[in-house]
Amino acid sequence: MEPLLTISDLSVSFPVKGKRLVAVDNLHLRILPKKTLGLIGESGCGKSTLALAIMRLLPKETLISGAIKFEDRDLLNLSDSEMRKVRGDRISMIFQEPRASLNPVFTIGSQIEETILAHRKVSKRGARQISSSLLKKVGMAGCEKAYAHSLSGGMCQRALISAALVTNPKLLIADEPTTALDVTIQAQILSLLKELSCELQMSLLLITHDLSIIAEMANDVAVMYAGQIVEYGSLEAVFEAGHPYTKALISSIPKLGKGRLSGIPGESPDPLNLTMGCNFAPRCYDKEPVCLTEKPELREVREGHFIRCLR
Repeated sequence: MEPLLTISDLSVSFPVKGKRLVAVDNLHLRILPKKTLGLIGESGCGKSTLALAIMRLLPKETLISGAIKFEDRDLLNLSDSEMRKVRGDRISMIFQEPRASLNPVFTIGSQIEETILAHRKVSKRGARQISSSLLKKVGMAGCEKAYAHSLSGGMCQRALISAALVTNPKLLIADEPTTALDVTIQAQILSLLKELSCELQMSLLLITHDLSIIAEMANDVAVMYAGQIVEYGSLEAVFEAGHPYTKALISSIPKLGKGRLSGIPGESPDPLNLTMGCNFAPRCYDKEPVCLTEKPELREVREGHFIRCLR
């Protein structure tokens, strides 16, 4: 199966204190049509930066190299006007903080209608009808005249999902869509995303730090650490845990009646002061002397299963 999105040798860096902070480092990834890729890692590892790079929403001073090919076009080589036709039309995104993404002085319905008019050739009346239909699809029938401040976090997230579906995109990027929600509402939003991705036959890039969400939603999994993919493969292959970081993440999942959790020692590395060897080596239980001096490459250990580890 040909990938819908292929990322090759992608590096993203920002100017910080006279240095270049590398947020994404030589990253390779692909997303298949009608499949869900779960991208997991600790806060600050570069997950959101990767999503913004795909959408071309990073600041102008950002340095980006490599390739992001979507439907045989390199998004990094498109002009701003060409990218605007892709962004929202072919690729949509929902963000972490639903209320921060909604304008508090306009109704939910009017904001979705504005999105429809920007991307589809319809009348204002037609946009209103489409908006109502989309809100009904996400379980918000009759909420067109509501304002963001009068809705719960879960309802605001549903509104953003409806806006993202205006053009029936081929790829939906969901950047930690359940982080600010309670457990019950999280389950509802995830169920909705799963149902819509199947109904609309769209691919989903699901960014999270919660392995239980990945286990429920993803077909393939990419584990990210310090700007690099350290493990990538099918859900089953990755949950067999070949990389020490993946093992540590799985061991950190709370299990009823299993006693104390096994946490990961230390802290995420400073991107401006990375170690000479493997980025994870200072926190790794299985490190050897060579891990502190030599950088590992991402290598295929089994068909379709890649691991960045010297061992």
